[in-house]
Amino acid sequence: MNFYFHATPNSMKVAVLLHELDLPFDVIPIDISKGEQHSPEFRTVNPNGKVPALVDDGVKVFDSHAILLYLAAKHDKFIPTDPAKKAAMLSWLQLVATGLSPFSGQAIHFLHYAPEDLPYAKTRYLNEVSRTYKVLDERLAVSDWLAGNEYTVADMALWGWAASAGYIFAEEGLNGFPAVKRFMEKMFERPAVQQAIALKASHTFKTELDDETRKALFPQNAR
Repeated sequence: MNFYFHATPNSMKVAVLLHELDLPFDVIPIDISKGEQHSPEFRTVNPNGKVPALVDDGVKVFDSHAILLYLAAKHDKFIPTDPAKKAAMLSWLQLVATGLSPFSGQAIHFLHYAPEDLPYAKTRYLNEVSRTYKVLDERLAVSDWLAGNEYTVADMALWGWAASAGYIFAEEGLNGFPAVKRFMEKMFERPAVQQAIALKASHTFKTELDDETRKALFPQNAR
């Protein structure tokens, strides 16, 4: 199994599942700041040119939530069998996919990467990220895990993005969302999460935000 990896929230959630399943895999680092995601070789794995991606015995899977569902279904773990619990898992997983993930990404972009200061964009995306965290906080205030009393891939998906909350909310972090904060503390105690963090620490990627990085991360802006 080849795991195409950069230390992004979406890659990290997959790393957690791989370790939860205790699967053997080879890491193929993709330095997105250098544009390696746009190489012809990687595009044969993910035509969309994004990490993470996975090749499992010849089967290609891309998009982090597709990988989570593929692996969990294949190994019959972390997806509830009860229809109501499975529906809850899918609902919360998709909230992360269509809400928290893209709005967090846009908030980070306008806070840290945009070449000009755009107060409206910052306010728009910060407010939507906060609104989504409030929904998640209300859920976790009354439920051990997003799907109920069962740990699932939805929780791994949330952890991937919530681990980067400080990049959005600065020193305030998750203090405004106490139930999510407790959830994250519980997640950090899991051996698989610690292994994913160690995997991240074992790889060095370019961090300088120069013209090469801007072109690699946002090639559409150069057109």
